[in-house]
Amino acid sequence: MAGNDWINSYLEAILDSGPGIGADKKSLLLRERGRFSPTRYFVEEVITGFDETDLYKSWVRAAATRSPQERNTRLENMCWRIWNLARKKKQIESEEAHQISKRRLERERGRRDATADMSEDLSEGEKGDHISDLSARGGTPKSKMSRVSSVDAMEAWASQHKDKKLYIILISIHGLIRGENMELGRDSDTGGQVKYVVELARALGAMPGVYRVDLLTRQILAPDVDWSYGEPTEMLAHRSSEGFVHEMGESSGSYIVRIPFGPRDKYIPKELLWPHIQEFVDGALSHILQMSKVLGEQIGGGEPVWPVAIHGHYADAGDSAALLSGALNVPMLFTGHSLGRDKLEQLLRQGRQTREEINATYKIMRRIEAEELALDSSDIVVTSTKQEIEEQWQLYDGFDVILERKLRARIKRGVSCHGRFMPRMAAIPPGMEFHHIVVPDADMDDDVEGNEESPTTPDSPIWFEIMRFFSNPRKPMILALARPDPKKNLVTLVKAFGECRPLRELANLTLIMGNREVIDEMSTTNASVLTSILKMVDKYDLYGQVAYPKHHKQSDVPEIYRLAAKTKGVFINPAFIEPFGLTLIEAAAHGLPIVATKNGGPVDIHRVLDNGVLVDPHDQHGIASALLKLVADKNLWAQCRQNGLKNIHLFSWPEHCKTYLSRIATCRPRQPQWRSSHDLFENSESDSPGDSLRDIKDLSLNLKLSIDGEKAEDSATLGNTIGSEESSADGKNKLEQSVLKVSKGAVRSMDKVGSTKKTEENSNANKLPVLRRRKHIFVIAVDTDAETDFIEAVKSIFDSTCKERKSGFIGFVLSTAFTISEIHSILLSGGILATDFDAFICNSGSELYYPSTNSEDLLSPFDLPFDLDLDYNSHIEYRWGGDGLRKTLIRWAASIVDKNGEGEEHVVIEDKQRSAPYCHAFEVKNPALVPSAKELRKMMRIQALRCNVIYSHDGTKLHVIPALASRAQALRYLYVRWGTELSNMVVFVGKTGDTDYEGLLGGVHKTVILNTSCNNTAHKQLHGNRSYPLQDVVDFDSPNVAESGCGSGEIKLALTKLGILAD
Repeated sequence: MAGNDWINSYLEAILDSGPGIGADKKSLLLRERGRFSPTRYFVEEVITGFDETDLYKSWVRAAATRSPQERNTRLENMCWRIWNLARKKKQIESEEAHQISKRRLERERGRRDATADMSEDLSEGEKGDHISDLSARGGTPKSKMSRVSSVDAMEAWASQHKDKKLYIILISIHGLIRGENMELGRDSDTGGQVKYVVELARALGAMPGVYRVDLLTRQILAPDVDWSYGEPTEMLAHRSSEGFVHEMGESSGSYIVRIPFGPRDKYIPKELLWPHIQEFVDGALSHILQMSKVLGEQIGGGEPVWPVAIHGHYADAGDSAALLSGALNVPMLFTGHSLGRDKLEQLLRQGRQTREEINATYKIMRRIEAEELALDSSDIVVTSTKQEIEEQWQLYDGFDVILERKLRARIKRGVSCHGRFMPRMAAIPPGMEFHHIVVPDADMDDDVEGNEESPTTPDSPIWFEIMRFFSNPRKPMILALARPDPKKNLVTLVKAFGECRPLRELANLTLIMGNREVIDEMSTTNASVLTSILKMVDKYDLYGQVAYPKHHKQSDVPEIYRLAAKTKGVFINPAFIEPFGLTLIEAAAHGLPIVATKNGGPVDIHRVLDNGVLVDPHDQHGIASALLKLVADKNLWAQCRQNGLKNIHLFSWPEHCKTYLSRIATCRPRQPQWRSSHDLFENSESDSPGDSLRDIKDLSLNLKLSIDGEKAEDSATLGNTIGSEESSADGKNKLEQSVLKVSKGAVRSMDKVGSTKKTEENSNANKLPVLRRRKHIFVIAVDTDAETDFIEAVKSIFDSTCKERKSGFIGFVLSTAFTISEIHSILLSGGILATDFDAFICNSGSELYYPSTNSEDLLSPFDLPFDLDLDYNSHIEYRWGGDGLRKTLIRWAASIVDKNGEGEEHVVIEDKQRSAPYCHAFEVKNPALVPSAKELRKMMRIQALRCNVIYSHDGTKLHVIPALASRAQALRYLYVRWGTELSNMVVFVGKTGDTDYEGLLGGVHKTVILNTSCNNTAHKQLHGNRSYPLQDVVDFDSPNVAESGCGSGEIKLALTKLGILAD
């Protein structure tokens, strides 16, 4: 092999990654390194570096070929493959560096623009407004941010909260989740997150002040999983909770609630769940509404008990929690666990796949967008470590550490943030249950091989499974517990152990690497790592010194820790990056000193526990030295052990939950606020201190609103959500203007309250029960190019259900980007009555109207026969940027110009006539010159402005509306407000539509896709910049989806197919 000079040429080409390979290149590597082995270089450096395990197998087969000519040909082909791989990696790295540079410039520009808007002038009107409001509500900024640090303070906190009866929702929808005998490690979706959410739910349910905790997940009835995952509800038994005992009620406690969604008979990976998220949201919403009513009867005095917070875990659950939080108007928490942008960068650095290939495999762009959406809606983002905040969340458009600090400083000074908001980042380490842990005496020196004469203390079977590997089981055990994944760096650990003779003489090494049957049946990556470890055991002759059992149960893990502690061993986590390091806490709780990577969460753990050594995971000799130091120095070992046991209580579940609940207490209280139907016309007072628009009567629905909440809306979130509203005076003026004049005459004058009270009540009495009496609700959300096509589609849908429409079984809702004035004009031109509809969702979902059934409601012939639901406005106003967002958009619009020969022409112009209090409307003269909805929303996120961006009318109209508003969310509002069952809705859409089109397609409702005439080219341009294909987020094969022509007969056939109409 050493005589093949051509190999050295390829090696030099690989190292240079240059385009040309000269045949006359000298064998520099061979001459300079003497014993250089090309095979070893390729296998250990190049192939291992690129993580291409299939190349390794090919190389081994090629090297074993007997024919010299065939062997050389195969090896040459292998070299070319690796050379191309190296070039591909450099190309990907170059593209990624360009992306990072571009993102950095965008962030700096956005930060600069945001800072320019937030001038540091402290006018007398701004000074102290939010501070005074906060003080008036019983707290100060400092008290809001106070942290409980002592045991006495913790107990005092518990005493203060024990009389509360909180309802908390946790969401984790992928993997196999159950309370007992968790199948951790069965697949990549069933890992540490599953254990975390179950234990969190269990611990929260045992806390004083918490009445019920629901962990929502997916119901799975697949034949290849246990039947328990198909049970609709599972109660979680409480563990010991530091003596906390509180009164139990009929429905109190912690529960796993399984919501059916997606394929009923299949267990599918998380990457394939995206098309079914909307279905989960609708099912979860139904459960929460039912449970809120049940709890209201038990502990709420007949009033619904709404969740105090909805907490999503991982991107898919974060997306779901954002939709549920918006539908219910309750606070949201989010924990990413593993972040998409961080994973994308790691995969790109490996050089194995392009961005497109990664997205196709992992649906990574949909995952990243879900995480951005979670940032838009979250009050609090819970992380395990500060490193996650500063290095991982910093990668996202919706979060910036520097801008967050500036916003927080303005909040503390009582200065307006001009509509900018940032979620509160809270680093709360995961908890652990310690009641079952038996810490061995440090002075014990029993025979760990077992003691048959002591049946009272039998050794665990897993002990014998491990000790059978060792020739001397009395030696201290170095324990590593991780999957055989390259990121866990177990190969370096075995190298360090094998090449350090003093360490081998003093200790044994135990590797708990999950469960396996046959190596060839493992994933390629895991099999490669395990094979490498086994080869190193053979290379360094570590037989009798290294244990690597094939099987263990989850219940064996504590016994494994106990065995290591009994031998006065050390626990090691050598991962390249460890997001948190729960195993380090478990090891410390069993009295084990630790050696851990210095990258990630272990830094924070070591800062608290001070029970070991941090090492560079790439430094093989440093790892060996740290292990040897702890094993050889008994005094140091004892000191580290003592430190860990002394401080481990700081990582208990009760401590975690107290901090967690304290954070929730800082959230601005939000919940649905309206009167139930039986007392709709009574003057009941609102009890929500945070809701705005509660003290002004809505003339259309006679609802009560409150202006005073506007002042304190965001000051109450000090220490939680970064952001502030405009001054209270400005807010009040805007509020009055919105009540007196919304959508050009749709809302009547305030002076009309007394004179029209009777007719108003009659109108409501005639109208409101209709929404509940409908057997089905048909939602017409067809986005067409021409008004005539729109009218034809409406009439065809009417004609297809003529009989059912006349009987009153079917009601109609119009959902569109038009304003209410435009809708009125279109209906008149088509000869359609406004009373043919039960509701109108206008301005892309930012407004909701009902038809007025009494002509006496109209002050003049110019008034429109519609009533505005102001309660819907208060439902979506959270984090609405208002004038601050408008000013930013106007400045952006002024920067978009069309440079032609005659000069410059503005492309985007504010459309004041179509704008509304919760919709900033713009006219786009040339859609080809403006950024996509995705890019514009990204620009707003970078400046901490939260909103939805929607292009309509072939891209000639632009609507910017609240982040919690959309046409799809408006349907959920109708369900929450009026009880219109989502499963009884039928949504009519076109083949394509506005940029919010995809949100209308999923869920438990039925969908009819009409083959309407539209400008396909324009619509393709609107949707062409989506980060992911529509098929990744919409299940077009669902039995709830049907396609149809535009004729009434074709529509009737589609409705029959969906089971809406009888044959």
